[in-house]
Amino acid sequence: MNFRSLILIISFVFSLVLSGMNYYYERDWPTFTFILILSFVLSFSILNYVFQKFVYERIKSVYKLIHNLKLGKELKDALGDHKSDDPIGDAEQEVKDWAKQKASEIDQLKAQEKFRKEFLSNISHEFKTPLFTIQGYVETLQDGMLQEDPEMALSFLNKASRNLDRLSYLIHDLDEIAKLESGEVLIEKGKFDLNILIKEIVDDLSYKANENKIKLLFSIKNNTPQFVVADRKKIQQVLINLIDNSIKYGKHGGETTIKTHPLIDQILIEITDNGQGIEEKNLPRVFERFFRTDKSRSRDIGGSGLGLAIVKHIIEAHKQNVHVRSTEGLGTTFSFTLSKV
Repeated sequence: MNFRSLILIISFVFSLVLSGMNYYYERDWPTFTFILILSFVLSFSILNYVFQKFVYERIKSVYKLIHNLKLGKELKDALGDHKSDDPIGDAEQEVKDWAKQKASEIDQLKAQEKFRKEFLSNISHEFKTPLFTIQGYVETLQDGMLQEDPEMALSFLNKASRNLDRLSYLIHDLDEIAKLESGEVLIEKGKFDLNILIKEIVDDLSYKANENKIKLLFSIKNNTPQFVVADRKKIQQVLINLIDNSIKYGKHGGETTIKTHPLIDQILIEITDNGQGIEEKNLPRVFERFFRTDKSRSRDIGGSGLGLAIVKHIIEAHKQNVHVRSTEGLGTTFSFTLSKV
């Protein structure tokens, strides 16, 4: 029911009551009809003026304000002035939609604030640990260990050097993520054989896998090339991070399997280990910066804690998808897609 229909009904009811009262006392049909018409016209005119002046225009102004704020100035100018036959109903719906939107934005801001606090806490810890370690070694050397025990001093210097490397990796990876997020890192796509790239990485990481008694398994059906369109260096970084991750967290004496599956216009790559797996509740967070399912073990193993976050950014920059699935005690599989030539 729109605005004018409501006024017509109210006017008609009012005039009918007024005329009925007159007819009850006078019993005069001509007078009844005249009063009915006159009261209807007068009540309609008065109600229409009152509603227009004090209700309709104000609600219309509120509706326009809400509508324009939701659209934003640029979009509003592109669409022109929005007109509506039922501004009261539209205003009600706009307010409901706006309330839902603001509630959703508030929830997002709370989640971002929580993430920011965790991120600052994590990055502070990641920096403090190697810095304090280096500081301790350097102070010990300054106290005279170089002269008293040269062999132990050399060991301390080597440990300090490893912690400096860890800081260097951390700073490099943070810089890498910042550039990926800002779009400063350009994705230079080209055609290359995915099989050859995987073979190279398996060869390069085989020494590390042997140290952990882990087999790296990758086989090609019929030695058929699989050409993709992507940034070769960036995909190389993705594969190194994922395979290196599987070696770090895989089962001692286990294996890591790399498989490719041709799809319609994509190729799916899967890296599977038979390690300890990841708890289901932690799966949605594995691509967050510095998130570690086992913090003590992860820091003992090393790394910046940013590898999976970088993987996600690189794959999304290619407009592709990356996923993880895992079962505790059985292992973990990371998978991502690339475009075929």
